Formats: sequence, C-alpha cells, structure tokens
Amino acid sequence: MPDMSASVSLAVTHLVPLAKEFDENKVTPGVLGFIVFAVMALAVWGLMKSMSKHMRKVDFKEAPDADVQQKADSTAPRG
Repeated sequence: MPDMSASVSLAVTHLVPLAKEFDENKVTPGVLGFIVFAVMALAVWGLMKSMSKHMRKVDFKEAPDADVQQKADSTAPRG
C-alpha cells in the first residue's frame, strides 16, 4: 500500500496553483455547498420529527416502588 501522506502532499501541490487563480474575497460555497446544507437541514428536520413522534409515545408516569411505599407507610405518623 502506498504511503498516504505522499499521495496527499502530491495532490495538494497540484491543487495549490488552482487555488491561487481565485480571488479570496469572491470565493463562495456555490451550488454544491447549498446542496450539502439543504440535505443536512432535511436530515435534521426528519430526525426531529421522528424524535417528536417517539417522545409522544413515552409514558412518564412511574409506578410507585414497593420498598419506598412500605417505608413511607411505616414512618407515617398514626393518629
């Protein structure tokens, strides 16, 4: 297997001249950046919708624990 760092450095040296052609003040994310952002936004929206649906199914009422109930009964003052 070839050395990955050598391959990366070779690729970077070929891409550096291409990066020098662009004005740093005019570079924008472009269409690809918008598509990636839109896909991530849709994924988050879908996950939030799914989580909301699952949270509605959760019943938060907890059954009283038998040991706690017994201790409460034994320590309660009797009148």
